[in-house]
Amino acid sequence: MLTLKYIQDSQEEVIERLKTKHFDAKEIITQIVEADNERRATQSVVDQKQNELNTLSKSIGQLFKSGRTDEANEARSKTAGLKDEIRSLNAKLSESEEKIQELLVQVPNVPHPTVPEGKGAEDNEVVNSGGEVPALENALSHWELAAKYDLIDFELGTKITGAGFPVYKGWGAKLQRALINFFLDEATAAGYKEVLPPLLVNEDSGFGTGQLPDKEGQMYHVGADNLYLIPTAEVPVTNIFRDVVLDEKDLPVKHCAYSACFRREAGSWGSHVRGLNRLHQFDKVEIVQVASPDNSYEVLDQMLAHVQSLVEKLELPWRILKLCGGDMSFTSALTYDFEVYSAAQKRWLEVSSVSNFESYQANRLKLRFRKTGEKKTQLAHTLNGSALALPRIVAAILENNQTPQGISVPKVLIPFMGTDLIK
Repeated sequence: MLTLKYIQDSQEEVIERLKTKHFDAKEIITQIVEADNERRATQSVVDQKQNELNTLSKSIGQLFKSGRTDEANEARSKTAGLKDEIRSLNAKLSESEEKIQELLVQVPNVPHPTVPEGKGAEDNEVVNSGGEVPALENALSHWELAAKYDLIDFELGTKITGAGFPVYKGWGAKLQRALINFFLDEATAAGYKEVLPPLLVNEDSGFGTGQLPDKEGQMYHVGADNLYLIPTAEVPVTNIFRDVVLDEKDLPVKHCAYSACFRREAGSWGSHVRGLNRLHQFDKVEIVQVASPDNSYEVLDQMLAHVQSLVEKLELPWRILKLCGGDMSFTSALTYDFEVYSAAQKRWLEVSSVSNFESYQANRLKLRFRKTGEKKTQLAHTLNGSALALPRIVAAILENNQTPQGISVPKVLIPFMGTDLIK
């Protein structure tokens, strides 16, 4: 969330920049500022009363020693009244602080100045692209190829669990494992430390990365234990650093993780969500970095280059889009999406989002770092990206690489698959 200091110092800037996200912040920012001013005024009175109490308390002993018993008792009576006043003021202070917190979590992160205007996905800007779109005649969709080569059983998944929970079989299961290993090997070679996090997180973790209270409807909730199935490894991995103070010399911290991901996204009908296009459970490798505010956008560029290298090595046609304000997440300051082309569906499929959250998550996490030679700490910047999400990558590989003999395996995956052709 945004810091109180930033909001107090930059009210007009916050209101203006949030217009890019189509969020009218004027009323809530005014409420926050007024509540904070009230809190400050109350705190000032508390401090004044506390000083008065301290002075009076010190005088009581001296009055008794001097034999001025009546004055001492009168002072003691006054201290009792001051304590009641302070107790009442502290209760008011707590109410103000709770109100400010409730308001702060409703304010999205301000978008970076370079975020383009726009209402939705159609207004995102293509900033880079590469690879060749294959020209295929009578290409089969990935769900038809999955059935033809017995790779993925969507009906069996529906029987076992429900729609959106496919069962991978044979070469389909092996392709999943090959991609996971390839993505993890590439990430560790790029300096990311691999971790294997829990698939369930508590409320504090969900709040820390911004899933709660904004997205609880999209998460699977285990009510008996009040835990949430993770929508992405971003949540547990970033929360490794909750309530942590890092040294500047250790930045950036780079972690990667494979996990299953669970999302209760509202279902819809049509080919655009058929097969692997939208699932409730899917596999993904996530990259997370904690960086200094001085160079977090250089780090973002490095993460983009890493994801680009993955789609290039998989020989998939790709493009990068800078998301417009209307298509950005609540917590992001700047997001780029990667898409790959699906030859049979003849459309672009999103396979990765790479984002800089600046200090928005760090403020929730109380994640700070200390510059060399300084005692004071400051908020770090957090970044993450999919590197990569598997379902639509698998869809594009199956569709783009289909041949009369079978499905050609991308060269980089052959060592993991043990074959160059699925048939």
